[in-house]
Amino acid sequence: MMRGSLSLMNEDKANKFLRLIQRSARGRLKIYLGYCAGVGKTYRMLQEGQALKNDGIDVVVGFVETHGRADIIRLLDGFEIVPRRVKEYKGMKMEEMDLEAVLARKPAVALIDELAHTNVPESRNGKRYQDVQEILAAGIHVITTLNVQHLESLYDTVEKLVKVKVRERLPDSVIAEADQIVNVDLTPEDLRKRLAEGKIYKEDKIRPALENFFIRANLENLRELTLRELAAQIDLHRKDLESDENTAMPDQIMVCLSSRGPNSDFLLRYASRFAGRLNKNWYALYVQTAAEDPLQIDIQTQNALARTLTLAKQLGAIVFTYKGEDLASTILRFAREYHVGHIIIGSPSRLPFFQRIRFKKTLSERLIQEAGGIHIVVVDTHPQRAVAEGSEPEIAAGSAGKRIGLCDFLPQNHVLIWKNAAMKEEVLRDLARAAYSTEKDQQEIFTRLLQREKESSTFFNEGVAFPHLRLEDDSLPKIALGIIPRGIVDVVTIEPIRLVFLIVTSLRQSDVQAKLLAAASKIAGNKRLVDILIAAKNPEKAIQEIDKWED
Repeated sequence: MMRGSLSLMNEDKANKFLRLIQRSARGRLKIYLGYCAGVGKTYRMLQEGQALKNDGIDVVVGFVETHGRADIIRLLDGFEIVPRRVKEYKGMKMEEMDLEAVLARKPAVALIDELAHTNVPESRNGKRYQDVQEILAAGIHVITTLNVQHLESLYDTVEKLVKVKVRERLPDSVIAEADQIVNVDLTPEDLRKRLAEGKIYKEDKIRPALENFFIRANLENLRELTLRELAAQIDLHRKDLESDENTAMPDQIMVCLSSRGPNSDFLLRYASRFAGRLNKNWYALYVQTAAEDPLQIDIQTQNALARTLTLAKQLGAIVFTYKGEDLASTILRFAREYHVGHIIIGSPSRLPFFQRIRFKKTLSERLIQEAGGIHIVVVDTHPQRAVAEGSEPEIAAGSAGKRIGLCDFLPQNHVLIWKNAAMKEEVLRDLARAAYSTEKDQQEIFTRLLQREKESSTFFNEGVAFPHLRLEDDSLPKIALGIIPRGIVDVVTIEPIRLVFLIVTSLRQSDVQAKLLAAASKIAGNKRLVDILIAAKNPEKAIQEIDKWED
């Protein structure tokens, strides 16, 4: 098995991260990844911090939890430590990283422990990884630590392997966007020895830990998960660097969501791992029938659906709603338009007897019958069996092709900023005018956008919308960005729509469309960047921030 540490680029020394620091205008993120508490993540992070400090780099400790460990306390000696923020919650005084103080201090590098940590309620951000995103956006580099079980997509797998429900989780996109990942490894035997010697927990916690979570089988399973995750990230980063412009037509992944699905969270995590193994962009599709109009369904169902769509976005999906009464035909129409090769659905409920004797087919049976070459993956989502199996797809990774960013096709005159609240049609019309020079093209694009929005609205996704078209035009793509700080007033959404990305691509370049939609979706998932764009005073500032983020 692998020992020591392994970085994404086969180099784990501080000088590589130092080079990233020296050439970067925005903050870079380095993660020390481990499979369990006590393997040495914080120790390695502080060692690197000392090395950078010795090289003359301005390094501070934003937050490090010592857990009373002597070796960690010793390594902290000599560091400037940003004072913690103390907040009272339910009668107890809680200590958190002081985000405002770190931003005001503005060091070159901040050392921040426990990336998946949940902040005290009513903090500026709910999670520490969101604090880190703000720090990175401010141009500060971050070195942090993370255990593999905190990845959202691994929740069901971890529960199956170690019988533990992990409460503190973060989106997989956070680790996917890291500039470096270093695996901090230790054999289970050595880890248990460290625990027994009192180097991880205090004496009263040693025996329960050895007999419960720290049993050999749990540690071996988590260790294997970590190595597999690292291998997947290595492949993802390697493919991102490839520049082959003649890649084959992509074979995208989609997962079908239901407002009343029995285990939508499990289905989404399965799809996320499936897409990750294929190294593909993936879509989450919710088909809204007339019976599921927001005015027809109860508030509990609306809230459950909102949570499901939010989780899909956190896991990295490009989320869409389509309107239609025939679920199978609507799903297949979407799949063919977006060049989907795998459709993932939950297991259907058993049809009533009277429907079976009339030869009525389930959704999965219809999809299989009508798919015409598209692979249908049916996942058992019945709650008991799904958790018991906790399966994770084993699939060889595919090619990602050339990396494409929004700034490649977004000039300053395609960025519009509204001073007042706006109407949906007004925004679409003005964005069409920004993207196209002739009145004929502007009207055609506007008309097509309105028709497309009737079929499948993109104005629902937590404050950001992605209206898009594909046309018979090889000169494409074209992108326009609308920034509406006061929101679009005639669209009812959980979060007011304040950013609108208009994306028009060629029918013969569906891979480009997928990558641009994915890039816009990643921006939507970065709260700090969204806030910066909404606050932008001019198009130049908006372009500058997106370019810095995509660098």
